[in-house]
Amino acid sequence: MTKVLMQADCPDLKLVNRGKVRDIYDLGEHLLIVTSDRISAFDVIMNEGIPNKGFVLTQISKFWFEQMNDIIPNHIVAMDVKDFPAETHKYRDQLEGRSMLVKKAKPLPVECIVRGYISGSGWKEYKKLGSICGIALPAGMVESQKLPEPIFTPSTKADLGEHDENISFDKVIALCGKDLAEQVRDATLSIYKRARDIADTKGIIIADTKFEFGLYQGKMIWIDEALSPDSSRFWPKDHYKPGGAQPSFDKQFLRDYLETLDWGKKAPAPALPEEIVRKTGEKYMEALTRLTGIRI
Repeated sequence: MTKVLMQADCPDLKLVNRGKVRDIYDLGEHLLIVTSDRISAFDVIMNEGIPNKGFVLTQISKFWFEQMNDIIPNHIVAMDVKDFPAETHKYRDQLEGRSMLVKKAKPLPVECIVRGYISGSGWKEYKKLGSICGIALPAGMVESQKLPEPIFTPSTKADLGEHDENISFDKVIALCGKDLAEQVRDATLSIYKRARDIADTKGIIIADTKFEFGLYQGKMIWIDEALSPDSSRFWPKDHYKPGGAQPSFDKQFLRDYLETLDWGKKAPAPALPEEIVRKTGEKYMEALTRLTGIRI
């Protein structure tokens, strides 16, 4: 199972969107989401795919959606191709293990980010302002330090090739309304806290992650992906040492490599060495195996 799927090719189905990673087809009552092996960094899609990445993301999402059913419903209708509409079955080779049939929800216009540790853009902002997204933090914190409590730090949802922008909770209220904004914040924090505790038992620190929610039949549901190495920072617990960057089971390894290049972080993407592709894939696979026990 090492073939790389850069994009789904299902000509008899209605393609409605090809994002950074996912190809989405409209099947009438439901959507079909196919997770490719594409990988993006700094909002630029790389030319090379990561073997089995789409399978890893899909199976990790399945694991987490199942863990959180009592907190919030999600968009999953089916994840086994045999349970998909008949017109998809001819594409089983592309779909098996990396696709999901989902409800048609209306996505909310915010990325719901939660941080349990200070890292990445949050660390950069803290060094300048002593806060993240307007949330004041204790003085004297160091990179990768655990926050006193997880914080909700939402952002806008940028178009492909554009960068998300951090926004305040007041802006979320302006975009979604007060009741929905509070639901979004509370669900984000509740999911993260449970996931953090589950991952901790498996030797993984979830430093931060982001969720998407949508409205379906007038109620908020969890959509897109769930706590994957694409949407989260996963750190090995046994190597955790605050005061600097951490080793990870996510695409931070790729970002770190790209930071060593003389590249303007805009398309076209630089070519990735085979070793970087392989090691990135290994990190994704380790995250899957640690969390779910699945090996391929």
